[in-house]
Amino acid sequence: MRQREAKLGVDAAAAPWKEPPPPPPQRSAAGRWLDAEAAAALGLATRTKRAPYCSVLNVVLAAFVLTVPTMVILLGARASAPPVRTISSADDVVRRGGSRLKPTAIVGVHATSYDRLLGGLLADGFDERSCRSRYQSVLYRRRPGRRPAAYLVSKLRQQEALQRQCGPGTAAYAHALEQLRSGKSGGDMAGSQECKYLVSISYRGLGNRILATASAFLYAVLTGRALLVDPSNEMGELFCEPFPGTTWLLPPSGFPLASYTNFSVATAESYGNMLRNNVIRTDAAAAAGDVPPPAFSYVHLDHDATEQDKLFFCDEDQRALRRIPWLVMRTDNYIVPGLFLVAGFRAELGRMFPEPDTAFHHAARYLFHPSNHVWGLVARYHDAYLAAAARRVGIQVRVFGSQPDSPALLEQITRCAQRERLLPELLAAAGDDDDGDPVAPPKSRRRKTTTAVLVTSLKSWYSEQLKGMYWERAAAGGEAVSVQQPSHEEFQRSGARSHDAKAWAEVYLLSLTDALVTTAWSTFGYVAQGLAGERPWVMYRPDNETHVPDPPCGRDVSMEPCFHAPPFYDCRLKRGADTGEIVPQVQHCIDMSWGLKIVHQG
Repeated sequence: MRQREAKLGVDAAAAPWKEPPPPPPQRSAAGRWLDAEAAAALGLATRTKRAPYCSVLNVVLAAFVLTVPTMVILLGARASAPPVRTISSADDVVRRGGSRLKPTAIVGVHATSYDRLLGGLLADGFDERSCRSRYQSVLYRRRPGRRPAAYLVSKLRQQEALQRQCGPGTAAYAHALEQLRSGKSGGDMAGSQECKYLVSISYRGLGNRILATASAFLYAVLTGRALLVDPSNEMGELFCEPFPGTTWLLPPSGFPLASYTNFSVATAESYGNMLRNNVIRTDAAAAAGDVPPPAFSYVHLDHDATEQDKLFFCDEDQRALRRIPWLVMRTDNYIVPGLFLVAGFRAELGRMFPEPDTAFHHAARYLFHPSNHVWGLVARYHDAYLAAAARRVGIQVRVFGSQPDSPALLEQITRCAQRERLLPELLAAAGDDDDGDPVAPPKSRRRKTTTAVLVTSLKSWYSEQLKGMYWERAAAGGEAVSVQQPSHEEFQRSGARSHDAKAWAEVYLLSLTDALVTTAWSTFGYVAQGLAGERPWVMYRPDNETHVPDPPCGRDVSMEPCFHAPPFYDCRLKRGADTGEIVPQVQHCIDMSWGLKIVHQG
């Protein structure tokens, strides 16, 4: 039963991409807002239209007054906070390879500075033309996200150095391949200075692949391994390289384990099978190094993993795995909650993440930068449909299997959004304004609050119904609501390049919204909430397709994804246990009662 339900957690997004109209030639409200803010930061009055006749002396004096304080502010900011890039106006924001960022992307950004390196999370020095999203995406976010701990920043710089030292094209990598090809382990790797590797297999839906890669990365950082990502399913086309000076993609040719993408629970070299057949031992003799480790082991942590496979989350098994130079991992889950169950990892995880519920937030912002093609989809859609709205609400609708258009699900969406005051109530009578009077001419109406609703779904029916509701009837309070959906593919096409590019763009667009409603069990929603650094409102799964849960949704306990297929074993007591009750950083998910989620109790 659990395996079947965990399989349903596979995700996707959304159809023919709706290309936004070209931007208007006039300057945007965002540009005017930023100019006013910049003037205020400089201690000047808001810029107004100049008188038609100005003397040359007045112009010179004005230029001097503007230039000197600006230079002082820029130099002071650069000296006190090197990672923060300063900006002075919407017309001169940032130039990257000849491409100027649009003023509409600056809504909500501080007028004088922005943290392009996310508090040190990102490394400087990349060719910005090859990955525009890496340093530009911060300008599209109204919330800065959580700040990483200094210890995590230092660990990331160490991992980058390790990736350069051990990555493809190095002598160390060539030597490690020869060892793997010969079937030799290279001795006891626990105390060796040789490079060790973790290969992450990329498969299933986009959300699953992102969660699996983030999990493998954090495990690699904890265990001192270089991470290599299977390039299948367009991983190189969807994401930028995260490590400076090297690649994280496993070279497609020359890898000795030619069939590694076909490894499964039945593979003889899986850790569970090798443990069962005494090829790997965890007793005192193995710990002392009397039993040579294998050249590689396959770690199977997929939804159908056995109890032996899940001993991966025990300390003594981690000691055995530490001696193996090559690990190949397959999972369609976010396994990091299980790493908190390993006593040997807990202290290090605590130093890396003093706020435990930021593990995926930091890992995702570090690793997953949309490629230039995908970033173009994100930026154009944002500027056309989201940038000018006072509030942006994301609604992620996951339709499982061949579920038809569901009035019950639509009712659940509207009940949730209106109950939590994410969307306004509708007035009873069509054609009335917020005061109950017939709609007044535009000139006599006060300026309305605008809300842009971004719906992502494989189907268009839900967004069309929402759009019709707010078109045919007025919203309480006079709020103007627009509903947009970038695409609707109708069914999932995992691995198809155009489909996955749109899916990744829509995940990222969801993460740019101010409030987020997600569907239970959805990996697509998990990724969006983690990138955003926000706890979503999760729509509960109904008992049947015609029932609307009451309440329809609830605020998640953390921004972390849910581990759908966790272990149910206490390694210390060596017996079955409720693993949601073992450590305070891990508890059960609100959308999947047996799943595990990282929380912050502080």
